[in-house]
Amino acid sequence: MSAAPERSVSYVLTRPVSAYMARDVLMLGEGTLTREAAHTLQRYERDDIIVTGRDGRAVGIVTDQDILSKVGDITVYAEATTLRDIMSSPLHTIGQDATLREALSEMKSRGIRKLPVISRRGDVVGIILQVTIANAIRDSVTRAPRLLSPPIKAILGNLGFVLQFAGVLILVPAIVSTVLREFETATGIYLTTVLLLVTGFFLNSYGEKASLNLRQASVLVFSSLFILTLFGTIPYLYVEKFGDIPPVESFASSFFSSAAGFTTGGISLFEEPETLPKSFIFYRSFTQLVGGMSFIYLVMTAFYPEGKLQSMRGFISGRTLHLRELFGTIAVIFGLYIAIVASLLYAFGGRDIIDNFALAMSTVSTGGFVPSSGAISGLAWQSEIVIMAAMVLGALPFTFHYAFVSKKFLSPKLGREVMAYFALLGGASLLFIATSGMGALESVFYTVSASTTAGLQYAPLGGTNAVSHAILTVLMLVGGCGFSTAGGIKVYRMMALRGVAEVARGRASSLTEGARKEAYSTIIVLALFPAVALLAGAHIAGSTGADYDDAILEATGLITTGGLSSGIVDVDTDPATKVVMSFMMIFGRLEIIAIVYIFVPRLSS
Repeated sequence: MSAAPERSVSYVLTRPVSAYMARDVLMLGEGTLTREAAHTLQRYERDDIIVTGRDGRAVGIVTDQDILSKVGDITVYAEATTLRDIMSSPLHTIGQDATLREALSEMKSRGIRKLPVISRRGDVVGIILQVTIANAIRDSVTRAPRLLSPPIKAILGNLGFVLQFAGVLILVPAIVSTVLREFETATGIYLTTVLLLVTGFFLNSYGEKASLNLRQASVLVFSSLFILTLFGTIPYLYVEKFGDIPPVESFASSFFSSAAGFTTGGISLFEEPETLPKSFIFYRSFTQLVGGMSFIYLVMTAFYPEGKLQSMRGFISGRTLHLRELFGTIAVIFGLYIAIVASLLYAFGGRDIIDNFALAMSTVSTGGFVPSSGAISGLAWQSEIVIMAAMVLGALPFTFHYAFVSKKFLSPKLGREVMAYFALLGGASLLFIATSGMGALESVFYTVSASTTAGLQYAPLGGTNAVSHAILTVLMLVGGCGFSTAGGIKVYRMMALRGVAEVARGRASSLTEGARKEAYSTIIVLALFPAVALLAGAHIAGSTGADYDDAILEATGLITTGGLSSGIVDVDTDPATKVVMSFMMIFGRLEIIAIVYIFVPRLSS
């Protein structure tokens, strides 16, 4: 079989059973007489009956073969026997969002040829037959080639949904701009919203919703971040607060700033952000929230160990993740956090409400944009503690947050990764206090900012001693926990070094295929993050004349989307460097491994 038919079959098997199931299902009560059921089967030309209990719920299934083999032709038995007596029970079902591959696996393990399909509420909505799946596979192999291959259509369909969701979210800052009567900012944001919605609709019309493998998901995540960054430059071009500079430089600065938002990098080119329109300040911080929330979903479905991913798939309502439900849940949780943080900031400082919400979004999304250059240093100590807590929340796994809206509201579990993160943060804080020469609260603030990759800081860190730089650099490289808005290598990968050690000892064959690939992925990420930071630091130092130590911190802040800055990259940096650094933030947000998956298919298969 050629590669094209193989891809077609693989694509078909990732399609949901709801796309192929028979929707017209015959359902009868368990007290129905067998002879009456046989007449009903004949009248409606069906082969099977879903049997329901007194509460209307499906409790079993009866086929025409059951009637023939269990009842026979003796009239008296047929008259006295009900469906309850001959039905197969318990009823084996499958969810409507399950894939054809999952349906085939279930049929094989149960030794059956058909499965009733149920909705999320448990109602029978159809039935999927083994022969239907076989016909779909046969058709995919024999069908003439189409303009777009199934994998590409799957990527386009998912990309369209992500862009549409982002477009709807960005209506919020657009409305804020309109209410504040800052129409120049509003025009730019509305244009971005329209472009996202129209592009998403266009992609949806050509694509199809389907599951993705790691390579396809990597293309999806890169495409999402790139398009969000590109369209997000429009409001920056409208506001034009970079000074009187040529169009190319204006675009490069806008693209860089947009990337810093959607990747949650947070490095700002604005020396005096307090002079920006209020609604534009809100928009900058909001882009971090959009990028952070979208990335949680994309990371869940793409870049984490298969075993961990499988345990995550049903964390909301079933076997598979549901896009709208997942995005909605993420939005509710982070919206709640932001409202609480903004309210506390207002209670302790009484600042402008827009600034409070902007700062709250930057902290929870671990983005780092601040509403004004003196926003952090001018806060009361209570507000600083609130901000540190918000940054930590953003760096924790999404499963931790989900515990607050699930049935286990009062018992979120601190897993090994979270405990390891807190141990790392505590040790680094003590070391930084001892070596930085800063006060205790300021030192803890910087270590929290670095470890969460939020990047909030009191002032540029150029000139800080080498030991302090090294601590902050390591914290940004490690980053927060998996399934969080934080960047970096992630703590869970540091905990996966056992598998890496097996590979290093030449004992990779002792690992399972999944564990071996996970180990190789960990090695690649552990090597590439510091390597890219060192190379970029050398370039920044050479092109700007900055101290190499400061340049390394700057480059690390970019590749980890950590945001802590020595103040080297600014509006006067040459356009080409700013565009390259923008892609560094995008690649860092992809944890670099996505780029590897795109160009090394064997690792992602």
